Amino acid sequence: MENKIIKYEEILDKEYGSLGTTSREEYEMRSLAFRVGELVKEARKKNHMTQQQLAEKAGTKRTYISKIENGRSDIQLNTLHKIIETGLGRKMTLTIK
Repeated sequence: MENKIIKYEEILDKEYGSLGTTSREEYEMRSLAFRVGELVKEARKKNHMTQQQLAEKAGTKRTYISKIENGRSDIQLNTLHKIIETGLGRKMTLTIK
């Protein structure tokens, strides 16, 4: 039996289409929303805060924080900045490669 190593990109291409296709772009956006949500949730928990407490500090609603943490919100950069810096007291940086 021959072991063939399959690259992650090949799996994504097969499952969601090649880069640049609509289905792949939708997957990439959902993936990014999930990752951002996990980062927000992890930082909130490290600060020993509830979603309600974070929402109050950031000037938004608990339901919006929940949507972000669950990857169900298309969050604007300025809102994310407010949640990270004002709500969580952390610094946010943006890197473009």
